Amino acid sequence: MASLSLNNVVKQYGKGKHALQVIHGVSAEIEKGEFIVIVGPSGCGKSTLLRMVAGLEEISGGEIRIGDRVVNRLEPAERDIAMVFQNYALYPHMSVFENMAYGLKIRKMPPAEIKARVDKAAGILELAHLLDRKPRQLSGGQRQRVAMGRAIVRQPQVFLFDEPLSNLDAKLRAQTRLEIQKLHRELGITSLFVTHDQVEAMTLAQRMIVMNAGVMEQFGTPEEVYHRPASTFVASFIGSPPMNLLKDVPGSRGGTVLGIRPEHLDIGSDGWEVRVETVELLGAERLVYGRIGGEAVIVRTDESQPAPAAESIIRVRPREDRLHWFDAGSGKRVAA
Repeated sequence: MASLSLNNVVKQYGKGKHALQVIHGVSAEIEKGEFIVIVGPSGCGKSTLLRMVAGLEEISGGEIRIGDRVVNRLEPAERDIAMVFQNYALYPHMSVFENMAYGLKIRKMPPAEIKARVDKAAGILELAHLLDRKPRQLSGGQRQRVAMGRAIVRQPQVFLFDEPLSNLDAKLRAQTRLEIQKLHRELGITSLFVTHDQVEAMTLAQRMIVMNAGVMEQFGTPEEVYHRPASTFVASFIGSPPMNLLKDVPGSRGGTVLGIRPEHLDIGSDGWEVRVETVELLGAERLVYGRIGGEAVIVRTDESQPAPAAESIIRVRPREDRLHWFDAGSGKRVAA
């Protein structure tokens, strides 16, 4: 495994006044063995950033290091990385064993070592009983595990995952997330994982890079990103439902936006007046959607509290130690 360093990495298409910059000076130091998730909405540049690390996209500025080597001008095959895509890209005429072994055969590795590596990876991924099957005989989750196995046998310095779970249904996504966590614990290989799913990011990441329009908005642990978002973008993107962002409530200050998570608003006999619009019943919890004046607000409660009726008026009190303040112009976090 190796460390990974991004130093003011820039990507633009075209030159001069017609140039379109899509990655704006991303810098991050990733330690050996870390599992880093790059998360953001569609079109934010997360896959472009990953492809630059892989060597599939040229960088326009800055520096990428894998271990002690600057890899800016190295071909993908020279970077000692392995990549897993959302489409499994398996050879349909080959067995699972042959698919996993193919890259090693191309490198002319001895057959005995190839078998040892494939058998070890198949054991980790619970594929040992499927090695003779063809891809058409496998489920989507099994095919994705084969694709991961093909990457594992290469024993790379860095794993790159480009939305590998996006083709799976919700149950398989959750199951495969657990398998990826287990895989990382066993192998400890430095990993970059791209996703647009913030739940996936929160559950997988040791640290996460939150991207927005080519800019790295925040780089931190899931707990840091959730509990101390660096901007209104991060506050609204990370969390389901997102943080409430309010400009005109009692106690707010000029030029700032007040942020409060839905679970940090307590229904009671005093506090802000909320007109209820609708209530979602979600088993053990309820989401109350309403308005404070003209601003939308969401309140999360548990099943122990009675659900308020639509069009009723309730009062909610924010927890004072859970308030977040952001600059109304830049959207950046400011001191309380």
